[in-house]
Amino acid sequence: MESEQHNRGFLDRFFKLKEHNTNVRTELIAGLTTFVTMAYIIFVNPNIMADSGIDHGAAFVATCIGAALGCFLMGLYANWPVGLAPGMGLNAFFTYTVVGEMGYDWQVALGAVFISGVLFVLMSIYKIREWLINSIPMSMRFAMGAGVGLFLGLIGLKTAGIVVDNPVTLLSMGTFTQPTALLAAICFLMIAVLSYRNVFGAVLISILAVTFIGWTLGMVEYNGLVSMPPSLAPTLWQLDIAGALDVGMISVILAFLFVNMFDTAGTLMGVAHRANLIREDGYIENLSKALKADSVSSVAGAAVGCAPVTSYVESASGVAAGGRTGLTAIVVGALFVAAMFLAPLAGMVPAYATAGALIYVAMLMMTGMGHIEWKEMSDAIPAIVTVVMMPLTFSIANGIAMGFVTYTVLKLLTGQRDQISLSIYVLTAIFVAKFVFL
Repeated sequence: MESEQHNRGFLDRFFKLKEHNTNVRTELIAGLTTFVTMAYIIFVNPNIMADSGIDHGAAFVATCIGAALGCFLMGLYANWPVGLAPGMGLNAFFTYTVVGEMGYDWQVALGAVFISGVLFVLMSIYKIREWLINSIPMSMRFAMGAGVGLFLGLIGLKTAGIVVDNPVTLLSMGTFTQPTALLAAICFLMIAVLSYRNVFGAVLISILAVTFIGWTLGMVEYNGLVSMPPSLAPTLWQLDIAGALDVGMISVILAFLFVNMFDTAGTLMGVAHRANLIREDGYIENLSKALKADSVSSVAGAAVGCAPVTSYVESASGVAAGGRTGLTAIVVGALFVAAMFLAPLAGMVPAYATAGALIYVAMLMMTGMGHIEWKEMSDAIPAIVTVVMMPLTFSIANGIAMGFVTYTVLKLLTGQRDQISLSIYVLTAIFVAKFVFL
C-alpha cells in the first residue's frame, strides 16, 4: 500500500499531474482510449509495408516498436498526451510510389525516411521548421493533407477491388459480387456508422468484425491470437542511406519531410488546444520539446523498419477522456509493446478489412479542403492541382511538386509576387529541376 502511494507520488511529481488537474486513473483511461482509437495501425501498416517486399511479421513488430518508442519519447521528454505511430499515407507512398512506381528497394526507401527524419530533427532544433511552416501558404498546407487522403482512398478502393483498372477508361467500377469488395464496403460503412454514433474503438471493432465474417466464410485462416513476437531482424537497421542519396530521391525525401511536418504541426496544435496546454499569453507549454520528440521518432522508426512515425490526431480522443500529461502517452506506448504478442491476429486480418479503414481515414483527411479559400483562384487552383495530381500520378511527391510550381507561376503572373516567400522560390526551383532533369 505504501509502495503504491510512493509510486503515485513519483508519477504526480514527474508528470505534474496536479498542476494539470488530472490523476493517475484518468491518465490510464485516457491512454487506453487513445490506443484503442489508433490500434488499427498495427493491422493496416504491416499489410501496406509487406506489399513493398518487407517481411510481414517484422513489419508488424516494427510498427509496434516504432509507435512505442515515439510515445515514450513524447511522454517522458515533452510530457504531452500524444500517441505516435507510422503515418497513414506516408506508408502508402513508401510502398506504392517509392518502391512500386519508382522501382527503389525498400531498404533505399527506409534510407529516405531516415534522412528526412534527420532533416526534421535539425529543422526542429534550429527553428527552421517554424520558419518554413509559417512561409508555406495555408491553402497548400490543407491541400497536401487532403491530397494524401485522396491518394490513400484510391489505394483502399483498389485493394478492395471496388475500383479496378480498365484499358479504355483507365479506371472503372469493380463488382460487388466479389466478396472482398463487398466486405471492404461493409467495413467502411460500419466504421462510418459507429464513428457517427461515437462508439468507442469504431475502426478497430469494424476491422475485427469483418475479419471474423471472412473467417466464417472460409476466407481467413485461424492461426491463434497470441504468440511470441516475430523476429525484427529482417528490418532492423536494414536501411540503405547511401542509396537514398541518389539525386532522384530528393523529391521523395522532401515529400516525406513536408507531409510529416504539416501533419504533425496540425495535430500538435489541435491537441494543445484541447489539453489546455496554451496559456492566456499564447505560449504553448513544451511545444519545442514536442516537435523534437516527434521528429526524433521518425529517425528511430526508420531504424527498426517503419514509414515516418508521426503524432496521431486520434490522440484527441484521449484528451477528451481527460488525458493532460505524458503519462497518457506512456500508457499508449506500453499497450503497443503488449500488442507485439498479437502477431497471429495481425497476420489473420485480410487486406479487404484494412482497405475499408483506409477508405474511411482518407475521407477524414480530405475534410481539410473545406478550409481553402475557394474565391481566390490563385490559391484554389494550385490546391486543386496538388490534391488531384497525387492520386492521378500515384505519387505524393509529384502532387506536391506540381502544386508548388502552379502556385508560384500563378502568383507571379497575376501580380501577387509579394505572396511568394523565399522558401517557395527555393522549393519551386528544386521541383522544376526534378521535372526537367529527372
